[in-house]
Amino acid sequence: MNTLINHVCVLYFAKSVELTGVKQEDIVAVPTPISSRDLWSLLLQRHPRLSVLQDQVVLAVRQHYVAIGDQVVTLGDRDEVAVVPPLSGG
Repeated sequence: MNTLINHVCVLYFAKSVELTGVKQEDIVAVPTPISSRDLWSLLLQRHPRLSVLQDQVVLAVRQHYVAIGDQVVTLGDRDEVAVVPPLSGG
């Protein structure tokens, strides 16, 4: 059964900062447990421009990488979720 939690902090890195215009934001009322794909969809609803990263981005939940797919993640109150696009050298 899904429950709602408050204050998931989403951190954006590299290209995702350009696409969203923010480095971090709080999202409230995120269902948990949630699949990583549904979590990505929730972020896309907020920031449709992230769709250009669709097949390249990974999420990090509590500093552990999570591929976008059917993997289920359980989010705690005030957990951090990072959007990590591919990093280019330079």
